[in-house]
Amino acid sequence: MNTIQQPTPNQYRPLGMNPLKFATWLFIVSIVMIFASLTSAYVVRRGEGNWLEFDLPSLFWINSVILLISSVTMHIAYLQAKKDNFNLLRIFIVATFVLGIVFLILQYYAWGQLVDNKVFFVGNPAGSFVYVLSGLHGAHIIAGLIFLFIVFIMVFQDKIHSKKMLWIEICTTFWHFLDGLWLYLFFFLILNR
Repeated sequence: MNTIQQPTPNQYRPLGMNPLKFATWLFIVSIVMIFASLTSAYVVRRGEGNWLEFDLPSLFWINSVILLISSVTMHIAYLQAKKDNFNLLRIFIVATFVLGIVFLILQYYAWGQLVDNKVFFVGNPAGSFVYVLSGLHGAHIIAGLIFLFIVFIMVFQDKIHSKKMLWIEICTTFWHFLDGLWLYLFFFLILNR
């Protein structure tokens, strides 16, 4: 006698992802596509000539270090949330936020270095691309800072802890992505001058 086996409840369960995590990854993919198209346009336009060669602002190096440090502080904050160590969690969330603000301030001064070197937004495509790439990244850093601020408030309301990690996981992922994106842009500009 043949018996038909009934599937277990989990046997055909689709692989799932939290909708907010999925939305974050879609947002990240869209940002990657924007910057991929801009860096491709940079390479194509550079090949057409009329390209001004100039040194990148020295503050871009310092900003790279600042973002690397902010990635470390964000990861430490995430680890402290997993351990329910709220004091250190708050300290490292604030440290990450402050480093993000410092990054934006130094980006502004880096643009000042460009102006001092007679590299303007208009006049040569090389300068325009540097302003657009760094400015668009800066706009995404502002979005990351807003997200960090929301997480910061949630931390102080005790809405983030070892059993409620979703928001800090998403924030950590997005912040690490922004840091990696900056490193990609910076080294792209160094290698394609």
